[in-house]
Amino acid sequence: MVSEPSSEHNDQPRKPTTLKEMTTMKRETNSLGDITLKAVVVHTVTYFLVGLLAMTLFHYEDQFNEGILGELMRSIDDPVVAAGPLVQPLRGALFGLVFYLLREPVFNRRDGWLRAWATLVIVGIIAPFGPAPGSIEGLIYTTLPISTQLSGGMLEVLLQSLLLSTLLFYWVKHPQKTWLNWTLGIAFTLSLLLPILGLLAAGLT
Repeated sequence: MVSEPSSEHNDQPRKPTTLKEMTTMKRETNSLGDITLKAVVVHTVTYFLVGLLAMTLFHYEDQFNEGILGELMRSIDDPVVAAGPLVQPLRGALFGLVFYLLREPVFNRRDGWLRAWATLVIVGIIAPFGPAPGSIEGLIYTTLPISTQLSGGMLEVLLQSLLLSTLLFYWVKHPQKTWLNWTLGIAFTLSLLLPILGLLAAGLT
């Protein structure tokens, strides 16, 4: 006699096999809520990690306390700066809304990550409406030296936007990756928890 397969082996989620099931799954993973939530998590995590790396490599503590940047930027030990990661979920939600509006050319093409990154770089870094440092308008209308505008800060935003685009693209395209869900979820929690603990510790001293 051939025994029936154990029920414990049937608990794994069944992969979609029909065109209707695959279309339904695609709609669910490309929904406004799904894309926005993932954009919130990915942006917050990459912002925190890349910012920490850049602060260490480019010695922001010295730069923000000297010269023209000392008059423009807050010190990195300012409580407002320390709370910066806590408002990143809001920015991530705005990015998610934009990515949702662009979901067809971004998440339905193999080069979607590149399209997303190009959009962020062109609209958000090189050609924003205001004279942000490192942008075309910033180079024209601000008195910041070109070397300052195109230094570590520019590398930081280029790297972070690249990681945001590629990681979000991969996550949306592979929603079944449980390890990725857990990894990013834990990293997101730590990205918010560590600044909170830092602010609490500073308030007690």
